[in-house]
Amino acid sequence: MKTIIIKYPAGNVQSVLFSLERIGVQATVTDSKESIQNAEKIILPGVGEANFAMKYLKEKKLNLLLSELKQPILGICLGMQLLCKHSEESNTTCLGVFDLLVKKFQSCDKNDKIPQIGWNTINKLKGPLFENVPNGSYQYFVHSYYVPLGKYTIAKTEYILNYSAALQKNNFYAVQFHPEKSSYVGHKILENFIRL
Repeated sequence: MKTIIIKYPAGNVQSVLFSLERIGVQATVTDSKESIQNAEKIILPGVGEANFAMKYLKEKKLNLLLSELKQPILGICLGMQLLCKHSEESNTTCLGVFDLLVKKFQSCDKNDKIPQIGWNTINKLKGPLFENVPNGSYQYFVHSYYVPLGKYTIAKTEYILNYSAALQKNNFYAVQFHPEKSSYVGHKILENFIRL
């Protein structure tokens, strides 16, 4: 099975690659349009800044390609946010797969730290991505921006407010957390994606 991790300015590319290796999947990191088109599974990782990442995707002419893919694609963290329509981070127009707006956490409570960094539970799990993953499982989050709950939400979590921990639309899947940093449960989610 040909699995591609999209190469772009995203800080967790290597950790995703190593996590896939731990579950027996050899993936290739590339920004080649031809390789992406011919892949069976595609992962759009992401730790970074939305506008900078989108500029790179546009320079490589991947922005149009990604939104037209028919094979399963998984966005992780910033990758999930880039699959949405627009992000408040640097007022960025994103890929538009999910007709959703990415918002910045706002809180008047001094105990609420932004960005959210750490372990949090995911609940209301739906769909094949979460097969044999228990409600209330802990996943690792690092982010200042979030996607509100909506019709594409397939998992939710709570930090300051309830928001989407995961999304799905057709062949597009996305998670706000980092399965590659979330121990055996995160690995199970990656395995489920590879088996789609």
